[in-house]
Amino acid sequence: MKRMAKLLAVMSLLAAIGCHKNVPPVARPTPPPPAPTNPAARPPSPPEPVAEPTIVPPEPVREDAIASASLDDLNRNSPLKPVFFALDSDELTSDAQKSLDDNAALLKRYSTWAVTIEGHCDERGTAEYNLALGERRAVAARAYLVSLGVPADRLRTVSYGKEFPFDPGHDESAYSKNRRAHFVVTAK
Repeated sequence: MKRMAKLLAVMSLLAAIGCHKNVPPVARPTPPPPAPTNPAARPPSPPEPVAEPTIVPPEPVREDAIASASLDDLNRNSPLKPVFFALDSDELTSDAQKSLDDNAALLKRYSTWAVTIEGHCDERGTAEYNLALGERRAVAARAYLVSLGVPADRLRTVSYGKEFPFDPGHDESAYSKNRRAHFVVTAK
């Protein structure tokens, strides 16, 4: 009986193998034919990596340092630029006009400021001559600012002649710094 059981098991195994259905093969896509090769041509290089754009966060909103400064601090670190003049002249050079253009923009931005324009000279010349020349320099700067739209009632002029030199030296370098119109904010 044991033999018979073994024989039956082998036969059923053979029958299962013989009756097994074959699955038809699945068609695989064929790769495209290779492109004609040029022996002199190099294969294309891989694309360059694309850098992600850097996102810069906006600056935090800060209180305007100029608007919040005291008059003393404002005049100590003045945002208003001085205007320099040639010897014995009250003519505005192109550099002087550029400085005045910048000053006018600032005065328009801070429309409550009142400013005194001080006219200065170097030490050469008489006191009377230098006072008159300093006044002409201050008036020339004021007139230019008014022509740019700064209200005249916000601008005052004064001449100090040679009394308050910026540079106490006695050479042309010092003299050129002392021939100026200087701006002082007198009210905010």
